[in-house]
Amino acid sequence: MTAGKNELVGAHDFYRLLHEITARLVGARAAEMDMALDDCLAKLGEYFDVPQVALGQISSSGELLPSLRAWGDAPAAVFLAADPPGPEMVAYFIRNGSLIWGCLEDLEELPQWREHCRQCGAVAGALWLYRDFGTHVQGLALSTRNHPNVWPEGTVECLAAVGGVLFNALNRQRSDLALEQAFKEIEDLKNRLLVENETLRQEVGDLHSDEELVGKSHVFRAALLQAEQVAATDSTVLLLGETGTGKGLIARRIHEQSGRSNNPMVTVNCSALPATLIESELFGHEKGAFTGAINRKIGRFELADRGTIFLDEIGDLPIDLQAKLLRVLQDQQFERIGSSTTKTVDVRVITATNRNLDRLIEQGDFRSDLYYRLGVFPIRLPPLRERRGDIPLLAWFFISELQHRIGRTFDEISIQAMEALTSYAWPGNVRELRNIIERAMILSPDSVLKLDETFSQHSGSKQTSSPVHEREGETMNEVERAHIKMVLEKCNWKIRGKDGAAEHLGLKRTTLQSRMKKLGIERPKV
Repeated sequence: MTAGKNELVGAHDFYRLLHEITARLVGARAAEMDMALDDCLAKLGEYFDVPQVALGQISSSGELLPSLRAWGDAPAAVFLAADPPGPEMVAYFIRNGSLIWGCLEDLEELPQWREHCRQCGAVAGALWLYRDFGTHVQGLALSTRNHPNVWPEGTVECLAAVGGVLFNALNRQRSDLALEQAFKEIEDLKNRLLVENETLRQEVGDLHSDEELVGKSHVFRAALLQAEQVAATDSTVLLLGETGTGKGLIARRIHEQSGRSNNPMVTVNCSALPATLIESELFGHEKGAFTGAINRKIGRFELADRGTIFLDEIGDLPIDLQAKLLRVLQDQQFERIGSSTTKTVDVRVITATNRNLDRLIEQGDFRSDLYYRLGVFPIRLPPLRERRGDIPLLAWFFISELQHRIGRTFDEISIQAMEALTSYAWPGNVRELRNIIERAMILSPDSVLKLDETFSQHSGSKQTSSPVHEREGETMNEVERAHIKMVLEKCNWKIRGKDGAAEHLGLKRTTLQSRMKKLGIERPKV
C-alpha cells in the first residue's frame, strides 16, 4: 500500500480524534469557526493519511459547487476544470448515501464519475452524503491524488460520525453569523431611531406653528410657484434670501409636495455647528474614530436616506468639507469618519444661504464647482420690504396664532400701528415682524393692538414714506380703509398693472375696486 491504512488504528484512537474535533469546534466562536474547521479537516486528513479533505456540495443538476471548506494540496482550479459529475451521480449519492473507491478501475459502472475523478486527480476517494437539500447535496469527501488507496474497514461510518459534527458546527456558524448580523441591524436601527427622535425633537423645537405661507404679493407668489414647480422633481434647490424670509418654510413646502414626503426631512444648520463636529454631524463616525467618539454615530445624510436633507446657511460650510459634500451630490456616496466602508444613500438636497456666494467664490471661501452643483434651481425669496402689501395679512395671521398662547383677544390694529408696520424697513423680515407683533400684544392695554414707544423710536429713522392718519380708527373697516388709501397714495392712485396698488395689496383689480367702493374711497379731484 502506497498510502492509507489497512485497518483503523482502533476504536480508542478514532474516539479520541472525534473528541478532539468536537472539543475544538464546541469552543469556537463564529469568527473563529473557519480556522477551527480547517484544523479539524487537517486532523482528519492526518488520521486517514490522505492529502485532501473537503466539505463539498454538488447541485441537483450535477454541477460541482464551491467547497464549503477544504484542506489539502489540490488547487481549486483542478476541480473547477473537471467535467461536472452529472445528475445521475447526484441521484446515486442520494440513493446510496456514500461511495468509496480505491482506484479508478473500481468506478467502471460509473463512467461519468470516473472521468470526473480522473480530471480532478482523485484516484481514490471516500464520500459520505450529509443531506439532500433538493437544489443540491452536501457531504464529506476524502481523496488521494495520483495513486490508489486501500480504505480501512469502517471508513464510511467514521466519515458519518465526524461529518455530522463538522456540518453541525458549520451550520451553527451560519446561525451565529446571521444572529450577529440581526443584532447589528437591530443596534443600527436603535441608533438610527435615537438620532431620528433627537432630530425630530430639534425640528419641533425649531419650527413655529406658522407653517402656513401667508402672502398674496406678486413677488411672493412667484417664489411659491417656483417651489411648486421644482417640488415634483429630485433636482437640487438653492434658496437665496435674507435672514427671516422663510427659507426653512419653503424648503419644507418643497419636501411635502415631493414624492419623498413620506420619508424624513432632516435639517442641518451649517453655521450653528463647530467646524470640528460638522463632518461627524453630516456623515457620522465609528466608535473610537476620534477622542470622545464613545459610540457609533449615524450622520444626517444616512438618516435622510430616501428623504430630503436641508442644509441651511450653506455659505458657512468649511471649505475642506465642501469637496466631500460635492461627492455626495455627484455620487450619493460617503464614508463615516473612521470607516473605510462606502455608504450609498438616496437623498434630495435643498440648501439655503443669506450670503453672496459669488463674492465668497471670489474670496476663495466657496468652491465654484459646488456652487454650480447646488444652483441647479435657485429660488430667491423676497425681503418683506419688497412685499409690503403682505404686512397686514401677516400681522393678523400672527395675532390669530399668538392670542391663544398669550391669553388675550385682539379685534383691531390701530391706524398708527399699521402705518408704522407697513413703512418700516424690516431688516429682520417676517421673523422680526412676528416678534414685534408678539411684543405689542403683550404690552397693548386693551383689544386694540398698538406698538410700544420702543419700536416707534427704533423705526423712526428707517421709515419710508408714511402719510400719518392722525385720526384714531378703532374699527376693522377704518383700519382697512386707511391702509388701502395709504397704498393708493404711494402708487399715485394707479390701480392696475405693474407697481399698481392692486399688485402691492395682493388683490385682483376688480376686488380692490369693490373694496374701495364699499369703504367709500375715491380718488381726489384735481
